[in-house]
Amino acid sequence: MFTGIIEELGKIRQITTNKIQVECKKVLFDAKVGDSIAVNGVCLTVTELGKDFFNADVSPETMRITALGSLRNGDYANLERALPSNGRFGGHIVTGHIDGRGMSKCIEKSGDFYNIQIEIPDGFSKYAAKKGSIAVNGISLTIAEIIGNIITIAVIPHTYENTNLKTLKQGDFVNVEVDILAKYVEKFLSTSDNRSRIDYNFLEENGYL
Repeated sequence: MFTGIIEELGKIRQITTNKIQVECKKVLFDAKVGDSIAVNGVCLTVTELGKDFFNADVSPETMRITALGSLRNGDYANLERALPSNGRFGGHIVTGHIDGRGMSKCIEKSGDFYNIQIEIPDGFSKYAAKKGSIAVNGISLTIAEIIGNIITIAVIPHTYENTNLKTLKQGDFVNVEVDILAKYVEKFLSTSDNRSRIDYNFLEENGYL
């Protein structure tokens, strides 16, 4: 599990159809083969460690679903180690299992802040809510506005400067992971048992309306 708080910007040293090598420093501390590191939000397993890099295998399915296939040698990638049991939880629950690719539609600077519009995959806008959480390229972000399948995220200067959002251009693909809690709520409410009990009266009687 991850939190969406990026630890380091790594550099893609080499990427093929099934392997990736990332140049980095901070996330190598206490890392070992078999550990999980999120690369642009994609949970990958370390297969080899070097003094200033790690290697990971990437399955064809991962390449197909995520935006890793759009990366090129020299590109920057957001890196985060898996959350240790005694770690501080600073963002939101991020699994590293990408739901699909989004696309950057508009990037506007507003004072010191940035407003970025992202077109999220079809069918996933139901999991997005104003002031709700979403992970974009592994970054835990808050949705400022949502219209259809276009979300707007307001990015603070620190996040912009310390992640690869600063290199994002209009039309670029990004990895999108919606809030897992929204999926669990949908699953709970869609069961036949709950469908029979949860209605307008139930919500009103229990203080939800």
